[in-house]
Formats: sequence, structure tokens, C-alpha cells
Amino acid sequence: MKSTFKYALTAAALFACKFAGAQATKAPAYPLITHTPYFSVWSFTDELNESTTNHWTGKHQSLLGLIKVDGETYRFMGKQPVSYRTLVPAGEEQPHSVKYTETDPGKGWEETGFNDKNWKTGMAPFGDDAKQVKTVWNGHDLWIRRTFTFTKTDINKLILRLRHDDEADVYLNGEKINHSDGANGDLQAIELGKSAINKLRDGENVLAMHCVNTGGGAWLDAGFAEESEPAEYEGLKDAKQTSVVITATRTIYKFKAGKTDLELTFTSPLLMDNLSLMARPVSYITYNVKANDGKTHNVQVYLGASADLARNKPTQEVTASETISNGLSILKTGTKEQPILKKRGDDVRIDWGYFYVAAPVTEKASQYITNDNQAVGSFAGNVKTGPIAEGTSVFLNTVIPFGKVGAAPVEKFVELGYDDIYSIQYFGKNLRPWWNQNGNQTIVGQLKQAAADYKATVAKCKAFDAKIYNEAAAAGGAEYAKLCAIAYRQTIAAHALVRSPQGELLFLSKENFSNGSINTVDITYPSAPLFLVYNPDLLKGMMNGIFYYSESGKFSKPWAAHDLGTYPQANGQTYGEDMPVEESGNMVLSAAAIAKAEGNAAYAKKHWKTLTTWVNFLVKDGLDPANQLCTDDFAGHLARNANLSLKAINGIGAYAMMADMLGDKATATKYRAIAKDYVGRWMKMADAGDHYSLVFEKPDTWSQKYNLVWDKMLKLNLFPQSVYDREIKYYLTKQNEFGLPLDSRKTYTKSDWIMWTGSLTSDANDFKALVGPIYKYATETPTRVPLSDWHETTNGKQVGFQARSVVGGYWMKVLEKKWDKKK
Repeated sequence: MKSTFKYALTAAALFACKFAGAQATKAPAYPLITHTPYFSVWSFTDELNESTTNHWTGKHQSLLGLIKVDGETYRFMGKQPVSYRTLVPAGEEQPHSVKYTETDPGKGWEETGFNDKNWKTGMAPFGDDAKQVKTVWNGHDLWIRRTFTFTKTDINKLILRLRHDDEADVYLNGEKINHSDGANGDLQAIELGKSAINKLRDGENVLAMHCVNTGGGAWLDAGFAEESEPAEYEGLKDAKQTSVVITATRTIYKFKAGKTDLELTFTSPLLMDNLSLMARPVSYITYNVKANDGKTHNVQVYLGASADLARNKPTQEVTASETISNGLSILKTGTKEQPILKKRGDDVRIDWGYFYVAAPVTEKASQYITNDNQAVGSFAGNVKTGPIAEGTSVFLNTVIPFGKVGAAPVEKFVELGYDDIYSIQYFGKNLRPWWNQNGNQTIVGQLKQAAADYKATVAKCKAFDAKIYNEAAAAGGAEYAKLCAIAYRQTIAAHALVRSPQGELLFLSKENFSNGSINTVDITYPSAPLFLVYNPDLLKGMMNGIFYYSESGKFSKPWAAHDLGTYPQANGQTYGEDMPVEESGNMVLSAAAIAKAEGNAAYAKKHWKTLTTWVNFLVKDGLDPANQLCTDDFAGHLARNANLSLKAINGIGAYAMMADMLGDKATATKYRAIAKDYVGRWMKMADAGDHYSLVFEKPDTWSQKYNLVWDKMLKLNLFPQSVYDREIKYYLTKQNEFGLPLDSRKTYTKSDWIMWTGSLTSDANDFKALVGPIYKYATETPTRVPLSDWHETTNGKQVGFQARSVVGGYWMKVLEKKWDKKK
């Protein structure tokens, strides 16, 4: 692959002056380990030692960091998560028999004395996925009664563990103890009050539940547990965090720990000019320690890691081992079951493959395995622990001796890696990860190479971080550049990189906290600008599977598919409805953008027959779209969508552009004439006086016309400048505190589209005016999760979605500046 940019070690020095004091210092959540949708660990609080570290879904994946200075122990990373002791197992933990009905049982059905002998008998859990449940249910209503025996004991905190899809009411011995709306995708821990504890009887009890399935998936399961607080150790102190900085590839914390200062750096080297390095599933944690009082001190640093990083649920049993190999001390853990690529879905974590913690033997680290509730005590409290090799509470412990540390900083590092064995199932075939696509590599070999490359890789990351920031700052200002720094790792880590059986690169996205689809075309489309700037081959990797799906005959409709399945199973579209104009326009425009980026239409030529089929559909149905979904499907179906029409018109014009690049002047002339004709008709139908409408011939509506941006970016010159000017002027009157609403129907917005909408203007002040509220959202939102692209403009709260790749769309302004330089 021809590289789109080269790193030089001197680049860091060239950028040093401008780079100093820059970069982001606040984010909704902080990326720590970021590689794929499964290997992705974050801190959800501003202080790293304020909370347990989490997977991007919010489930605990605990990393603990301690430093011991002359016998005094300070915690700088994470908190031990609370644990749960099962009192009454849910069906997912232990299938059990219940009575159920799907017919309204009338009043009193939840009472202990209710006669349910005419109800059906089934095994929990209930749901619509036959591969995961014991009793299939996909109706509208479900009533369940479960009788269980309980021995009364003192309970610290009673927890209802409930999974529901959708609304659920839960009763204990006739009393309602919980109501939950929506769906939660997993057994959620809900703390109950003393009244619920008092309702538990010594002996026989009845748990009754009613669930309403309002659409989509279906699920109902519940049990009880007791929350156990982690052990506290006398003398354990918190290190004081003094700063945090987020760059494209690194998150850097500084702490004061007694008489020492600690700089802690998480580096995930996602450098797009080197796919072998980018795809290597290894992150570094670097510790840089020095004394702050002019004296020397004896220092040790501890890293603890939960086996939760290698399983979907904390109830799954794991195995663990320690070894020395290839110059590394290594800890390893993974589930006993190893259900490779068996689970698909959204709120799901990996439960196959193995997680690794490795340290160079030259660092003389000591490694051992404990129960999770012994982890801190083994280091902070000098509590003796017996070694374990399996169970449900496995914790990996690494202690690195720094010896006597004075004013001169001492640096050491550890590696965190993941071997998923197989990453993706692609039309029935399991595909290995990119780094082991031929099956001749080992994760230990990758860890060894990463250790050997450590200094050079970190230097490249520093240079690239400066490049990312400075190019964004030059394009859109400091706040814009900081948003790009926050978004970079999130964008890439929402994908898996593999090679198809046909030998093509596949860079497959997961639609995080949306519906879990894999390789969704309207996720590819908004993320495209980042990859167009730095490596268009990765955008091709998002398109190759969709082209194959149509060209193989597996998808025979005259428009592009929505997706290839549900992550990680890419076996064919699973989304329940097509988006014909949306996805066809997305594919045609993305192909044209690649042609623009590469200066030739070779990629489009390879798929010309398919592109022609799709563009002819746009000609037929795209100008005045019928009632259908677009990428903003959360807003519902919409007919005569003016912004969707823009996508079709620009797609037709982009096809003409590619035909011209291929030397087919007749085709270029034909389709450009169609596009120009459609522009005039669009302007009349969407005309609303001082703006253009959301829906044709409804002047009291408005919307962001983000799809218009490709007319400008590709230099199609289809629309007059007056269209751009009118829209931007109108948008500036519609802004709220946290951004420009998506359209006139609601006050929520999509931040990726605001970046595209902002790029419609060539006025730097107008762009900054539109981007400023997004920066305010990112730094002030009360919703502490990896960056959400769908938020409320009135209060900055997340509406839905998180950790999605669409924030790659933030790079539209950088892409514009890069392409303008090519003139």
C-alpha cells in the first residue's frame, strides 16, 4: 500500500513550539486502551482514580494503578469495582423453571396466592434470540411468575439484576419494586431499598414480572444479588492528579504521589500509514517517575487488570496463567468456554480469545494472579494471597520495581494486548485479525516486536499527534483541533481490520450503541473525511464488503444494502428496512471522494456496473424521495426529504465527475445535465424564503443541509453560492447553547453533521460560531461516556449513541483545506 504520509522523528521538534500547551484537556470520557470494538477501555471521570475503568459500553473492565513510595501506597488509577454475591440467580446465570402467559391474566396476578396452574411452564431467560434464550418470546406482552426459596440473612444492599426489552414491571411478593422503561441489553444492577429487603421472606417467595415488547428485540430475565463493597486498606492514599492531556494517540496524566511525581501515558499507536502497526492489538502504559523533594526514594509501581477484559459477563469462568517468553514476563487470561464469534449484538463484550499483560524481563517485574478482592491488598496491604488459576474473580497483578528514584526521571512500560484468534465472520467464513491474516503470527511475537519498537513507536505517535492537532487548528481553530484530538482514537477503534477471502482489505465498523450492525453504509459515510485525509484505502475497506454483497448476487436489489449483519457476524443485512436513496447516495459519493483523493477513478472503474445501477436508481427515485428512512433514522420516516434529495443530486453529479475522469465524456455530459436540471427543481420545491425547507413545499420547516457539502468538496459546481449563503445565515439564527439542532422537529442534534454543515461556509468566523457549541458540549456535557454524536442542544445531555466512528466526520474541514491546496 502506498503511504499517504510519512512520519519523521524530527517532526516532533518542528511542531514543538506550536504543540506546547495545546491539545485537549477535557472530554466526556478518556480513552486508555483503544483498538477494536471489543478491546477498548476508558475512564468515565476527569480524575483517573475517581472511578473504575470501563469498556466503552459502560461495563466494568477494571485497571488498577498503585505506586509505593518508601512504603507509602498511593492509588492513581481506577477503583476496585463493587462485586455481587448471587442470592437468587437470573436465568442467564442459572436457567430455571417459571410459569408464564402472553394473555392478560387480570388483577392480582402478581400476588403470592394467585392461582397460575393454567399458565404455561418455561425456562428463563425469555427472548427473541433462540441461540441465547431458553424460551423464545417475541410477542407484545409477557407475564412471568417465579417461585423461589430464600434463607433469610443480613443483606448489605439488595440488588435487582434485571434485563428487559422493552418496558418491565417487577413485583416481589405482591409489591411493585421496580419499573424500567426502554431496553437495557444486559443484566442491569438496580439497588433496592429496605422495604424490598423486608419483603423477602424466609422460605417461599414469588417474583412476578410483566414486560411489554414495543418493537425490535425482546427479552426478560431477573434475579437478586447482594452488593459487596471492596475491602479498604489502612494507609492507602489517593495520588493527586495535576493534569490530563488527550492527543490523537495518547492520554497523558500527571500525579503527585507523596514525594514523587508520576507521569502516566496510555499509547495506542493507531497510525494509518502503517496498517501492521495500526492493527497490532497492543497498547503501552508508560510510567515516568521522579522525586519532587531533591532526595531519593524507593519506588514500586503496580498494575492490576481484571479478567473482565476477556469476557462478556462477570459470571463467566476464566482461566489464567503466567509465563516468561521471548524476553517478556507475561500474564494471560480468557474464558474457559471460548465461544469464538458466537455472540452478536450491541451491548456485548468479547468472551473468546485472550487478554495479555506483558513487561520486559529487564524490568524485573513480579507477576501473580489473585482473586479480584485481594488485588489491592496483595500490594498495598501486604496481604498474603494464594495463587489461583481459574474462577470468576481472576485478577492479573504486575509489580515493577523502580529502585531508588531521585530528581532524574526513571521510565518503564508495560504492554496490554489481546489475541481474538478470529475477529469477524464474513459470509460464513471466520477471518483472522489483520496482524495474523495468514495464521503464521503469534500474539507473543507481536508483544515482543512492540517492546522492541517501543521508543521508535512512541516517537512516531508524538509526531503524528502534533500533525493531527496543527492541521486541524490551521483548518478550523484551536477548539476544532481539540475536538479532533478527542475523536481520533474513538473513530478507528470502532472498526476491525481483516482481509476478505477474495483478498480485499475490510475495515468493518460496529454501530456502537445504535443497533450493533456491522459495516453500516450510513456509518461509513459520515466517518469518511478522516480516512480520506490520511488513508483512503481504509475507506475502500468500508466499501469493499458492500460492493461484494451486491456483485456476488447475495443482495440483488437495485440499491445499496444498509449493512452486512450484526457485529461481529457479517453474513448479510440484518437491519429490518432498506434505506435505498440514503445508502446508494452514500456509496456513489464515497467512491467519488476516493477518486478525488487519489486523483484517479480506478476504484470506481472496478465497480462501475454496480455504481451505474445505483446512480440510475437515484435518477429515478432520488429527486423527490418517497416516505423512507435516512441515516437519521431515529427521527423516523420522512417523505420529500430535501436533504436526502441533495444526496441524490450530488451523487448523480459525482457519477458524472467520475465518468469524466474515466474519459467517458458522453456519460459525464448526460448525468451532469440531469443533476443540473434537478438543482433547479430542488431550489423551487425547497424554497422557504430565507432558507430551504426540511420537507419540500413546507416552508415552515428547516433542516441542516449537510449533504450539500459534496458539491463544494468535489467542485461539482451544481448549486449557486446563494444556496450556501442563505442556509448558513439562517443556521446562525437557530443555534442553542450546545449546538445547532438537526432540524425543526426536535432540539437534538448530530455533531458530525454540524461539522459538515459548518464546512458549507468559507467564513472562518461562521465556522467557529457553529463549532464552538460542540466544543462546549464535549467539555461540559453531564453525560460521561465516550463521545456521543447525538446530543440535546438545550442542556448538553446525550440523547443516544456513544463511542461511534461517525465522529471521523469532524475532519471535513481538514479535508477541505487539504484538497484546496491541490488546486
